[in-house]
Amino acid sequence: GRLEAVTQQMGYHPQYLDSFLKTQHYLMHMDGPLPFDCRHYIAIMAAARHQCRYLVNLHVLQFLRAGGDPQWLRGLEFIPPKLRNLNEINKILAHRPWLITKEHIEKLLKISEWSWSLAELVHAVVLLAHCHALASFVFGCGCEQDEGLGGRGLLKPLSLGNQCFCEATAGNSYSQELLRINRKRSLDSCMDLDSLRERMQRIHVETEGRDEMRLLQQDREEGEGQGSEMGVQGGTVHCSDPSAGLSPLADTDGEVTGATNLACYMQDPDFGYQDFARRDEDQTQVFRVQDYSWEDHGFSLVNRLYSDIGHLLDEKFRMVDGLQSSAMAKRQGCEPSVFKRGIWNYIHCMFGIRYDDYDYAEVNQLLERMLKVYIKTVTCYPEKTNSEMFDRFWKQFKHSEKVHVNLLILEARMQAELLYALQAITQYMI
Repeated sequence: GRLEAVTQQMGYHPQYLDSFLKTQHYLMHMDGPLPFDCRHYIAIMAAARHQCRYLVNLHVLQFLRAGGDPQWLRGLEFIPPKLRNLNEINKILAHRPWLITKEHIEKLLKISEWSWSLAELVHAVVLLAHCHALASFVFGCGCEQDEGLGGRGLLKPLSLGNQCFCEATAGNSYSQELLRINRKRSLDSCMDLDSLRERMQRIHVETEGRDEMRLLQQDREEGEGQGSEMGVQGGTVHCSDPSAGLSPLADTDGEVTGATNLACYMQDPDFGYQDFARRDEDQTQVFRVQDYSWEDHGFSLVNRLYSDIGHLLDEKFRMVDGLQSSAMAKRQGCEPSVFKRGIWNYIHCMFGIRYDDYDYAEVNQLLERMLKVYIKTVTCYPEKTNSEMFDRFWKQFKHSEKVHVNLLILEARMQAELLYALQAITQYMI
């Protein structure tokens, strides 16, 4: 049940790591509306949407340690209907959160034998968003490859990291030790831009044949309140269906130790991210933050229905915003806060979330083309990334700066999913 590679990477930013560990521990191990085994199974369902074996295997083990029924690990057909009914919003939140509606919420909360309570549903939604976003970080930093290739990836587990990440103390000693060790490592290898571009093109094989990337669609009708959305050349990105018919691995004692197949944990595997700019205009509107924001709306709702989680999430959002990125910003000739906001707003805009007080033309000025490709890949279809992308996606970045970008992706994506889900819950309650 350990995440050495994740804590190793987050250890470059010790204060954020402490905040992350507190939130993770609270979600999975402290008092809350959901049973402990169900929490880990929901995490399995969420991680499977992005084919993240690293997280699936972690939560398979923790599910069993929490007393979960091993039969559930055979797939969604073997779990209670109440839990299985969560599959639809899991799928939508993972790939196209703008599609979630109050009808999805009503369907789960309607009076029946398998209905959810509001508190249970909020806990589940936070878990789903947390694990989807963490999958982006896992892939973005190469942790999935380290796990999936039997240790042949770029990131090696620390010998120090025998401590379960979810049980780590909130103190700084562990984080500082991670930081000290990581500073000794030099993972800033470079390669020429032509080679990098060729690699990124292979990763984006589903978009092959298009000559130019559509990075920004300017707002041309300001007076009419029409928003513009940024996009990278896209279309629907499908999740490939893993091999079918396999069961979790068993060790010599017959104990389930990992998942060889992830298809059993999800339905509709071909449902993937689709550019928000290609949405049906009649059905989906731009999400305007002045109408529903985390600070003014989401925080109070989630904290009321799932005590204290709002404070932990808010601390995490603020922590990543406060991380220093002066070197990154200096190279772009801007203030750190301007550079970070450009990344944050670019990620939110890919999910249809728009800030009326922001000039989106800044994004093209602040973020290089290949950095945008990296950000969109890790955010929208992280399963298509690899560890070499992290090590080389922008040769001017220091390792800690690359981790910082991935932390921004994690938190911006999680907040985007929460905004859509909590707004739908609010509309249902009204």
